[in-house]
Amino acid sequence: MRGIGDGSLDRDRFRHYVRQDYLYLVDYARLLSLGAARAPRLDDMIRLAELAREILATEMELHRGFAAQWGVSPEELERERPTPTTRAYVDFLLRTAALGDFGELVAALLPCMWGYAEVGQRLAAAGAPGEAGYAEWIGMYAGEEFGALAAWCRELTDRVAAEAAGAARERMRLAFLESSRHELAFWDASWRLEEPVDYTR
Repeated sequence: MRGIGDGSLDRDRFRHYVRQDYLYLVDYARLLSLGAARAPRLDDMIRLAELAREILATEMELHRGFAAQWGVSPEELERERPTPTTRAYVDFLLRTAALGDFGELVAALLPCMWGYAEVGQRLAAAGAPGEAGYAEWIGMYAGEEFGALAAWCRELTDRVAAEAAGAARERMRLAFLESSRHELAFWDASWRLEEPVDYTR
């Protein structure tokens, strides 16, 4: 993260991240859709469904445009295959959504949103880097809109946890911790330039 903040991060590592993040977003939209289906309250169902649609209808297109600035074409994004780390992360999320309860789902959802908001705000507070692409990325996640989204996700998780019994709350805690570990591993995989794998063969 420091490399994004000061502009020193190797561009190939960031391109690796951009390609893998595109794949991640597709399954993150699936997770949000499953969250909408599982939500016991109508207002939560509506918000999760809106977020899934926002990713699919808007954010994916913005991501394609951002990737193009880094020399990654839409065709490259569509041909990209997940690394083992990306595959493990999204498999965990979707398995939690399918087999866990709603509390586990929202707890697994939280680390990504909260983490990006925290990183964006901390990097923005240190000043914009000279690399315009990194500055744009920081600005996106440091913005008020994304900060409000992360705050809503925290509030949702806290509310569901407050309503949960002891065992259910513990499952939420474990889901949050496991998702956080996957989030960290996802960043590390791009630092290591982990090779994608074609799982369709």
